[in-house]
Amino acid sequence: MKTLIVTQYFWPETFRINTVAEALHRAGCEVTVLTGQPNYPDGTIFKGYRAWRSDRELHPAGYEIFRVPLIPRGNKTALTLTLNYLSFLASSILVGQWRLRKKEFDVVFVYGTSPVLQALAGAFFSSRKRAALIIWVQDLWPESLSATGYVKNPYILRRVAGLVRWIYHRCDLLLVQSRSFVDSTCAMAGEVPVVYYPNPGDVERTPPERPRNPVSLPSGFNVTFSGNLGTVQSVETIVEVAEHLRDEPHINFVILGSGSRLGWIQREIKRRALANVYLLGRVEPAVANDAMARSDALLITLKNVEALNKTVPSKLSTYFGIGRPVLACMDGEGAEVVKASGAGITCEAENAERLAALILELRSMPQAARR
Repeated sequence: MKTLIVTQYFWPETFRINTVAEALHRAGCEVTVLTGQPNYPDGTIFKGYRAWRSDRELHPAGYEIFRVPLIPRGNKTALTLTLNYLSFLASSILVGQWRLRKKEFDVVFVYGTSPVLQALAGAFFSSRKRAALIIWVQDLWPESLSATGYVKNPYILRRVAGLVRWIYHRCDLLLVQSRSFVDSTCAMAGEVPVVYYPNPGDVERTPPERPRNPVSLPSGFNVTFSGNLGTVQSVETIVEVAEHLRDEPHINFVILGSGSRLGWIQREIKRRALANVYLLGRVEPAVANDAMARSDALLITLKNVEALNKTVPSKLSTYFGIGRPVLACMDGEGAEVVKASGAGITCEAENAERLAALILELRSMPQAARR
């Protein structure tokens, strides 16, 4: 099966679509990826790549990747993010159709992260190549726009909803990453089938990869957060719980990753004189996985927003695969998944005081119970 994956984000950026592309390739599909120049999450183009270059590269697994130009995310203001999204949409269609002019496909598979606009490129290639169109819905639109605070205008939100319906009605199949997405997506999709398909963890490797340059962790009970530090991750809760527990000996908060709220965290650590928060920055996936495996607990926080409460964060599957206890400070389906798994304990979103109590509870457990 000749499969074109359309995604703004792809390896060496860290997203679940990387795992799916590798799995499809191993299953015998002829995989081709159309993507942009990597710059997530810091907003600067990765070393070895150029923002305005269009090129072809071969993934280490052996399939083709075609990269199109885009404007980097930069300082992640509303303007730079809008330019980033629109530039990928334009170049994926204009440059992409030239790059893929000699190729035929059976399926166009869109990795439907925000923004929904990239699905327009998928619809274009589905029509042009007479291929089936599948979108893997990672975020609900237009709900995600209002949840992140970028758009509040009801008129704009209605127009976006109309665009989403137009895109979904042209699909042959819609996959959703959360059971809570099914009803909302069905309401927008008409007769198009909607199937629950959760995010996978990392591809299992035996023996596990050991990084050449592992990060050093502080001594004590280490609670580790890994991933994007953005507006929806409720990083304020992490800072507040660290302040709650500042006088508890040997409880450390280790943060792996970066994002739009990193600068705020750095300023708050300094202002509050927090010696129990360690910012280790963005690291390679193997390094992050190794650090998490050596941690005592893995932390996930989200804001209390209706659209987010329907989401199962993709990092949960990675956390479960690491095999360490999960501390989930969030509401909705993600919290229910943690409870049902038996792999962690939860409290309501944005409740730093309750989260602090859970951390103390987890630390007091016998090692066998945590395991």
